[in-house]
Amino acid sequence: MRKKVSIVGAGNVGATCAHWIAAKELADVVLVDVVEGVPQGKALDLLEAMPIEKRDVAVAGANDYAATANSDIVVITAGIPRKPGMSRDDLLHTNYKIMSDVVSKVVAHSPESILIIVSNPLDAMAQAAFRQSGFNRERVIGMAGVLDSARFRSFIAAELNVSVENVTAFVLGGHGDTMVPLSRYSTVAGIPITELIAPDRLEQLVQRTRDGGAEIVKYLKTGSAYYAPSSAVTEMAEAILKDKKKILPCAAYLEGEYGISGYYIGVPCKLGAAGLEKIIEIKLTPEEDAALKRSAAAVKELCAVINV
Repeated sequence: MRKKVSIVGAGNVGATCAHWIAAKELADVVLVDVVEGVPQGKALDLLEAMPIEKRDVAVAGANDYAATANSDIVVITAGIPRKPGMSRDDLLHTNYKIMSDVVSKVVAHSPESILIIVSNPLDAMAQAAFRQSGFNRERVIGMAGVLDSARFRSFIAAELNVSVENVTAFVLGGHGDTMVPLSRYSTVAGIPITELIAPDRLEQLVQRTRDGGAEIVKYLKTGSAYYAPSSAVTEMAEAILKDKKKILPCAAYLEGEYGISGYYIGVPCKLGAAGLEKIIEIKLTPEEDAALKRSAAAVKELCAVINV
């Protein structure tokens, strides 16, 4: 019996996520959205591509959560982007209401599922989903670090004119301005990038990574990134579905790790069949530790607004 992944939100991120998962033949896919016809149409289009791609997966679209029943993984991308004149708190409250509604319906139909949260503001929405679901922390994971690390890797590979396959990078902390790219843990074929890129230039790449989402929004004007975010979700889903025990930077609920308790923050995580199977603690310099604590404080501030 094939695995099943449901994706809530059939916008660019959700639909592209369905595309990646189906193209890799990882699982049957259900797309759910409140807009009638959109998930059904996109799912049918994708299903009709499967004979060409030689992939045996079912792809279905629905407006009703009954179609998501018994999912192994549920990816939640639902939420609204910030609109002109909307405060950060307004966005938080609106997306919190959406997340609470979605999670309650998902849990009712798939009580054994693992949740991957993509909605923004990411860390606070993961916290909201964790509280609403009643699941243990192993089954509610936020997607951020895989995306941020991929951006950092892209910039490093381009800077050094090397294969992206040679580049590893770690980004910790909250998803946004306070993220903490760890240059000394980032390597090219095992060589620390601090030995290959001048400090001032490296700082520019770090800042570009922090601004990665905003840079794309600036170009698109009426949208935000979706190819890389959905690819990042797919890497996480694959690690879980195939029980790969893969270490990836994800937003996880900390219970004392890194000296932080009670909040979602980006850290290295081992992902396998049980979801989050282990949080990897690495030694940080005093500067890196201070940056991570600042990032945690920013997440705490967001969570306080919606009381989660």
